[in-house]
Amino acid sequence: MSVEQTLRNLEEKINTNPHAVNGFHAVYHFLISGAESGNYQVTFAGNQASYVKGTPDEAKCTLELSDENFIKLVEGTLNPTVAFMMGKVKIKGELGYSLKLQTILNAYQS
Repeated sequence: MSVEQTLRNLEEKINTNPHAVNGFHAVYHFLISGAESGNYQVTFAGNQASYVKGTPDEAKCTLELSDENFIKLVEGTLNPTVAFMMGKVKIKGELGYSLKLQTILNAYQS
């Protein structure tokens, strides 16, 4: 699965059942390296999620990781804490928001 398809699937799951993002507002940036390198922005607002290619707004939290690790992170096959400790994921910004992102991702894993 591609990075964009992974983001589309996540967006659809959240917007269909927004229980884990109710009342949450934040912007995240994902700086992806690898074959599908690119920058993506995910916004949680109004009990919905949306993503765009690029990083037009200021983010509370920025994650730098490879395309493979991004997909594993969203699918739940990469432990975010271990990945951070091993340097597979770099986090900039407010660390508390990375923990909230982990909670959100866990709520929508198949």
